[in-house]
Amino acid sequence: MRNAYRAALLSAIILTAAAVPAEAAVKPAYSQADLHKDVTALKDLGVVGVQARVVTGGGRNLVATAGTAKYGTRKPVPANGYARIASTTKTFVATVVLQLVAEGKISLDDTVEEILPGVVQGNGNDGGKITVRMLLQHTSGLYDAYPGYGSIEDILAHRFDRFTEAEIVAKAVKEKPLSEPGAKWRYNNTGYLLLSMVIEKVTGRAWHKEVSARISRPLGLGRTLWAGRSNQVPKPHARGYLLLPPAAPVDLTDKFDGDAAGGLISTTGDVGRFLRALLGGELVPAAQLAEMKKGVPAWEDTWPGSRYGLGISSRPLSCGGAYWNHGGDDYGFKTRTGVSADGRRSAVVVMTTQIGDERAMKQEKLAAELIDRALCAR
Repeated sequence: MRNAYRAALLSAIILTAAAVPAEAAVKPAYSQADLHKDVTALKDLGVVGVQARVVTGGGRNLVATAGTAKYGTRKPVPANGYARIASTTKTFVATVVLQLVAEGKISLDDTVEEILPGVVQGNGNDGGKITVRMLLQHTSGLYDAYPGYGSIEDILAHRFDRFTEAEIVAKAVKEKPLSEPGAKWRYNNTGYLLLSMVIEKVTGRAWHKEVSARISRPLGLGRTLWAGRSNQVPKPHARGYLLLPPAAPVDLTDKFDGDAAGGLISTTGDVGRFLRALLGGELVPAAQLAEMKKGVPAWEDTWPGSRYGLGISSRPLSCGGAYWNHGGDDYGFKTRTGVSADGRRSAVVVMTTQIGDERAMKQEKLAAELIDRALCAR
């Protein structure tokens, strides 16, 4: 979901995925055997490698893997291996922004023009009408100029191409806006590149340094890293693949991917710890956490009742209530997350395959059902 090609690849999922069926509110404990069964179902579907981690309400830490770390081999998937978490990065970035709001350094109602004078002007674009809140919530109306690829050949030819946040924002401003600021929700990676520029202007440091100082180090997330200028994922990791039958899976593990729209590398353990800390009130004060949770309808055709707040979204649970999450889709990696409203339970699933045929819908559904079962169980 970070560019046009991903959007096209996932359109079958988004338009046709069914909601998780309703079940009884009282459920037995989610077990290690349940998790093993759920990750095996994803492997049997065609996902090359799966790693998942569930923290239950009772504090049990369940971990399971399935498949292989490299296509065509028997190399096991590392249980807490590094992976590109793609757009799950946005929740880290949003947390930094809300911390800056809590410190009085910026306001959610500050405009882009006030913070970055002249950066968003021209061709119908007006940074004076776009607020920090709109960037966080994907309601800025800006054209999304984030790089997209129309074929596997394009991906292979350009996956190492480098760009800066300012370059992508400049390209976006050359296009007319897609809607009036605040008028419509539309997922927008360019908005998060603008947010990285806001963070640097306010703090004097790059976004990823603020993530490290404000989130990773305090929480002990020693395996949450900025992709930086390296094209590789640290070891241990499973390789990431794009599967477009009838061709064999294409290894797309290595690429340039270091921006604030999706440039973090992490593990299931670190991502789960981060989400539990965020919803548990450890990272932002109650007032700012409440602002993060104020959502607008999003992805309703796929997930009825889904809403997008400030860098985090909510989805209904089959057992009642809702959970909070932010997925991430990168060529070769698919991350799905869920955390309970009180921050006590979490589920993180990393799949090292993007399936590009009719099974894509099933892949999405199986991951959603795993998270729903894990968060609804005792």
